[in-house]
Amino acid sequence: MKLVGFRLPGEDRIRVARLEGSTLTVVTDVVGFWQDPSGWTASGPAAGAETFDLTEVELAPAVLPSARVICVGLNYRAHAAEGSFRDEVLPPYPTLFARWTASLSVSGNPAPIPSDEDGLDWEGEIAAFIGSTLVDADSDTARKAVIGYAAFNDLTSRKAQKLTSQWILGKNGDNSGPLGPIVTVDEVGDLREGLRVQTRVNGTVVQDGNTRDMIYELGEVLAFISRTFTLNPGDIICTGTPAGVGYARTPPWLLHPGDTVEVEVERIGTVTTPIVGNDYRYGSSAAASVRSEASVAIRVAQ
Repeated sequence: MKLVGFRLPGEDRIRVARLEGSTLTVVTDVVGFWQDPSGWTASGPAAGAETFDLTEVELAPAVLPSARVICVGLNYRAHAAEGSFRDEVLPPYPTLFARWTASLSVSGNPAPIPSDEDGLDWEGEIAAFIGSTLVDADSDTARKAVIGYAAFNDLTSRKAQKLTSQWILGKNGDNSGPLGPIVTVDEVGDLREGLRVQTRVNGTVVQDGNTRDMIYELGEVLAFISRTFTLNPGDIICTGTPAGVGYARTPPWLLHPGDTVEVEVERIGTVTTPIVGNDYRYGSSAAASVRSEASVAIRVAQ
């Protein structure tokens, strides 16, 4: 099952719908969905549920405002080797950092480059959505709590990230966390089986990795986190990026206005993001044009 969040024109409420082609069939609202995600994914939309075409709605992350978005840094061996741990022993525990839900976006929405940055860097990833409460869980229990996955791009402001030892500023730019539709775990399987994660910039492949290269396996990461704080339905774990990021290249390669970056994950799908200038944040006429073009693009892609 493929699930998306959306709003109707003039509404603030986010609903969750099953996506088939260009048709959205309403399941429930986002709050109701995360109160019983396993029940809703097992039953699907009710008979006679409302339906909409993609052209009638505004897509939005199917995410609770209260959700925690926890990201795993340096979780692919080849990526760790191209960056901070080139000549060092890998740490025994994963590096974790937080995103706020306000930074999340959806496929087709533009991501602006902050004023202090020379560009944005790409980080193609898989986001895992938690479907049941985890407290002091073992890795098998934690792994079974995952309800679905989405393609994710952890777009990064590298200058801001490197100003201090804490990464949060560089990882929370406006619209810098685009998510694709949620695909339920029954259609994806176990990440340990090996899923291809590929990132493209203007059609050129810049990352081409496989989840078999992960250092810290998802079930183990979830269990580790659950020993400190409770994970709740709707929380998200972003599982890290393969090698091939822009800052590690010689010379560095960053995203600039006019670029388009795509993250495609085997069995999960693609999230596409046009890159725009900082004036987008101010609601300029140029920004409005980009928003309109992005809306058309996502409808065509779906």
